Amino acid sequence: MKSYYKLCVLIALVVSGYTSPIAPRADKDRENIAVNYLNQLYGLPKQTTSDAEKRSSAMSLRLKEMQQFFRLKVTGRLDEETLDVMKKPRCGVPDVAAYSTFQGDYKWKKHDLTYRIENYTPDMSVAEVDDSIKRALQVWADVTPLRFTRIYSGTADIMISFAVGDHRDGYPFDGPNGFLAHAFPPFEGIGGDAHFDDDEKFFYRSPQGYNLFLVAAHEFGHSLGLEHSQDPGALMYPTYVYRDIDTFVLPKDDVDGIQSLYGPNPDITGPKPTPPVTPNKCDPKLVLDAVTMLRGEIMFFKGSFFWRSYPLSATVEQHLITSFWPEIPDHIDAAFESPLEDKVFIIKGEKVWALYGYDIAQGYPKSLSMFHLPRKVQKVDAVLYDETSYKILFFVNNQIYSYNEEQRRVEKGYPKAMEDVFPGMTGKVTAAFQYKGFNYLFSGSKMFEFSAYNNKLLRVLNNNYFLPC
Repeated sequence: MKSYYKLCVLIALVVSGYTSPIAPRADKDRENIAVNYLNQLYGLPKQTTSDAEKRSSAMSLRLKEMQQFFRLKVTGRLDEETLDVMKKPRCGVPDVAAYSTFQGDYKWKKHDLTYRIENYTPDMSVAEVDDSIKRALQVWADVTPLRFTRIYSGTADIMISFAVGDHRDGYPFDGPNGFLAHAFPPFEGIGGDAHFDDDEKFFYRSPQGYNLFLVAAHEFGHSLGLEHSQDPGALMYPTYVYRDIDTFVLPKDDVDGIQSLYGPNPDITGPKPTPPVTPNKCDPKLVLDAVTMLRGEIMFFKGSFFWRSYPLSATVEQHLITSFWPEIPDHIDAAFESPLEDKVFIIKGEKVWALYGYDIAQGYPKSLSMFHLPRKVQKVDAVLYDETSYKILFFVNNQIYSYNEEQRRVEKGYPKAMEDVFPGMTGKVTAAFQYKGFNYLFSGSKMFEFSAYNNKLLRVLNNNYFLPC
């Protein structure tokens, strides 16, 4: 192992270790969850005073920092929205000023780095671990001048090991469903090293459990000097999210971050993959894929992401779709809520998924044919549930089909031309939903507001009208 010179300094200065996804513990109450979370990640001092007012003030301050980082409503109170975020599996590296307690520049002074895998987890074969680690490092080499060479003995720049409990680095693991791993930023001694908790269950390709490639790629970002990102699409976002490892491309936020430390890859020739960019709700050219209600919330889908908008709240959460539903694909075609079935239906191509609350309903995906549309309809552009008639309107090109949910059939006289149903509507409809007595049809960057009672066009708005900037 590396020399642990200055390790005691690291332990003394850092409140939280550089740790990876942390799972909630069901037996802890709200306050204990919050106190442990803020102790670990936001520097909330350990309870050293009996002064309730001072403790409450310190807690409120750290809650505000955490809420601001996650772009929640900043209240300084432990509300349900804040508690929900605290319960998500995540990385334990501090979110705010993670490396500010140390002096110096957290980057390697050289581009040729070595790594060594000291031991293996029994969860995977040796070849699977080797491949996962190699690909996780290559993620960063692809976009920088950094090059990684494996060595099999001696001390490497990045020492990689699997351990349980107290493994002599000052940050003992805590068994299953706790800290998955931790990594240290570039630093003398232990700097750059990454340790994985062998009490956890790691997988090679499965979306269940924790994928070693994804955990390792995130940790190696810390090993190279990156802190956490506020971009929910970034690999360096604190929350662990499963992604398709076969199509994984490092997101632009991560590319920008690592290249700010080391510069771009000088060896790239020819076309290179385009780093995915997290959509911006304030983009005037934003075109939404789908919009639906979900038990009072409004959900806006775009690419790999969705926003959640809460009633009476000025804040909007943004998440990767896979962070909630790994089974649902990106770039969906349509979504709508059925009050009759208390489900939200998600449509892409000829497949239909259903959500019961935030759970995937059993028996899905099903075929689009479940709605008895003509066989020629193999794709829909948008869907609107009309609560005034309890009918489901399917938008297909410039036509509309009306589906009677109770009778389970398409109504006679359909399809109808879109302009016959919604006079004044122009352009292809890409998303639709009904809200408080109004129908909203999205076309390009515009949203058309119609009365839900007579389909009279009332206003033309920007399509981020419900997404406050």
